[in-house]
Amino acid sequence: MSRTSPLHEAHAALGAAFTDFAGWSMPVRYASDLAEHRAVRATAGVFDLSHMGEVRVRGPRAGEALDAALVGRPSAMPVGRAGYGLLVGEEGGVLDDLVTYRLGEDDFLVVANASNAGLVAAELTARAPGFDATVTDESTGTALVAVQGPTAALIVGDLVDADLDALGYYRCTPASLRTADGAVDVLLARTGYTGEDGFEVFTAAERAVPVWEALLAAGRGRDAVPCGLACRDTLRLEAGMPLYGHELSRDVDPYTAGLGRVVKLDKPTGFPGRDALERLAQRTPERVLVGLRGTGRRAGRQGHPVLHEGRPVGVVTSGALSPTLGHPVAMAYVEPAFAPVGTALAVDVRGRPEPVEVVELPFYRRAR
Repeated sequence: MSRTSPLHEAHAALGAAFTDFAGWSMPVRYASDLAEHRAVRATAGVFDLSHMGEVRVRGPRAGEALDAALVGRPSAMPVGRAGYGLLVGEEGGVLDDLVTYRLGEDDFLVVANASNAGLVAAELTARAPGFDATVTDESTGTALVAVQGPTAALIVGDLVDADLDALGYYRCTPASLRTADGAVDVLLARTGYTGEDGFEVFTAAERAVPVWEALLAAGRGRDAVPCGLACRDTLRLEAGMPLYGHELSRDVDPYTAGLGRVVKLDKPTGFPGRDALERLAQRTPERVLVGLRGTGRRAGRQGHPVLHEGRPVGVVTSGALSPTLGHPVAMAYVEPAFAPVGTALAVDVRGRPEPVEVVELPFYRRAR
């Protein structure tokens, strides 16, 4: 039986269609995938992300414990900052990609993908012994609502007591958010997964409904709409952001995925998978992640072969007809010889080769 968000009834009242995602019943759309996607690009969308996992790491050596667990160095982040990172296995394969927030000198919040939340909590716990730190899985008691789009700052700014001008990208701050039921304590982060400016609002699960309703009400006056997982996927694809289970998996190492920049091999602490990553850093990957731009209307999808003169040279990991750009886009792993920008390839879409060209990622960049 699927788990449900604390906002499930609120979604049903709005006419949401639901889908099973990583064992959760979550809204896939409310009316139209295309309309929701375009709203995020033009105004704003409000998302329920309460299926994500939240793991708290606290204690005098919490930063060191995370350094010894993840490929990066969270201990070097100032308080109020966030960082993208990876949890890898002993062979260097990605177990999950994460965002870590430093809430205090000895207080960190690690946000995991829904499909890997339990694994992340278990791995952080297993890797913490020897450090004066406690690991607590707070996923069940936490709700997460995101507001993404060009007007997100106006919408959120109507409700919170935080100085949004001072809250830069990948920063976080405690805040009070005004709702019809009174002020609610939240963690406000300027992070997101759409390629737009936006905010993620963490709060206690029992306060999720008033927070959701307040953000929706503030957004209606600025043409914001509730959004489901379908448009979130096309938005993140346009922004070139990887999705676990597509671009990332246990069979993919950070260097193959183009994420070697987040690996800190020179930090004082070791971490599981370090030896493997040191070896992998010295070799040319057998495949690399690229962006593909289609010239027709048929989009390649996950698992479709990428061809060069009829020979398979890679595989699509994510693909769709881009609502913003009006042509097919895809991410794919290909042999390095076919990775340079401008390389002409094809994608086998149900037996028919569709021409594509290798392009730089991301496909879409918002106006600054």
